[in-house]
Amino acid sequence: MHHDDFKFEPVKGLPEALPADEEILWQGSPNPMRLAKEALGLNWVLGYFVLLAVWRVGVSSGDVPLTIAMAHGIPFLLAGILVCAILYGVATVQARSTVYTLTNKRVAMRIGAALTMTLNLPYVCIGNANAAIRKNGTGTIAFELIGETRLSYLMTWPHVRPWYMSRTQPAFRAIPDTAKVARIFAEAAETRVSQPQVKRIDPNQGASGAVAAE
Repeated sequence: MHHDDFKFEPVKGLPEALPADEEILWQGSPNPMRLAKEALGLNWVLGYFVLLAVWRVGVSSGDVPLTIAMAHGIPFLLAGILVCAILYGVATVQARSTVYTLTNKRVAMRIGAALTMTLNLPYVCIGNANAAIRKNGTGTIAFELIGETRLSYLMTWPHVRPWYMSRTQPAFRAIPDTAKVARIFAEAAETRVSQPQVKRIDPNQGASGAVAAE
């Protein structure tokens, strides 16, 4: 039986229904294999165990025939395969629980496998975006936040730009068609930011009590 852990969401990837003047422009999730390689260091882990196996074969070859020495490296290779399988499983769970969303007003990120949370980043809070695109079209789009907006690196990892800890940059990690998504973001953000901001004034406080309307 199919079970949807997020069936309580009124809209996929979002904690509440969209306002009448907001629409979804794009939704997507990370590619599990690319997420495992980029965020969990899958290639480095595999390479580490391969080096261990080569080292063990080299050490053993001085005492036993080469065929037997090669057999001594097999346990390291099997351990590497097991660890990589675990990392890929973690990446798969992360990818399946993640939904990245672009609307005409904001960037939204439903993230977290065990503890799920949704980040809502209005375009007016994003100063810039950096797209790292690979030859196969997959890549990462990181968002530079402005103003007083602050996010925890640990709470949002791996959906962040790597190593930017003092000023965390939330990111769409390992997504397909990155260039297309970047264009959608650029067009939507430019349109949204260029719109005049309407101010709502509390008549009891006068002009000094102006509050920005959503």
